[in-house]
Amino acid sequence: MSNTCMTPEMLEAIKDSIQKEQASYDFYTDAASKVKTQNLKELFTELAEEELGHRTFLEKVLEEETFSSPIKAQKTDFRLAEEAIEEKPDLSTDMPFDAAIALAIKREEEAMALYQGLADQITTNDEMRDMFINLRNMEQAHKTRLESIYMNVAYSEVW
Repeated sequence: MSNTCMTPEMLEAIKDSIQKEQASYDFYTDAASKVKTQNLKELFTELAEEELGHRTFLEKVLEEETFSSPIKAQKTDFRLAEEAIEEKPDLSTDMPFDAAIALAIKREEEAMALYQGLADQITTNDEMRDMFINLRNMEQAHKTRLESIYMNVAYSEVW
């Protein structure tokens, strides 16, 4: 696919998405530097690296003018972000592990909604729409993984 097929709006959407992925990377890097416990530092560092991978993916789309193969939606969605975690906790240096996971889950939910919204706006370019669906699915994979961790931590006393 060449950039001549991409409208200025599509190019702008990709550039905006790159900035959002950079902001997520910055957030998780900052979070990793602020929290005190090693397992939270590792979690936030891993999330930062994944957001950096998304940014690199989008930069490649702009540079090489190509889209990657489809990323499937997760079969399981625990919907904790939507149902169990009502508010996004504030980042603090001594936040409990379950609150840190809840914060990350809410951020992934917001990213999913952003990419779904962008995909929904595109009606004339299937490749571009599919790219935003792929990005949504990447964020959903993070959210699902984090929700699984959250359930193991937050509800461990139930077992």
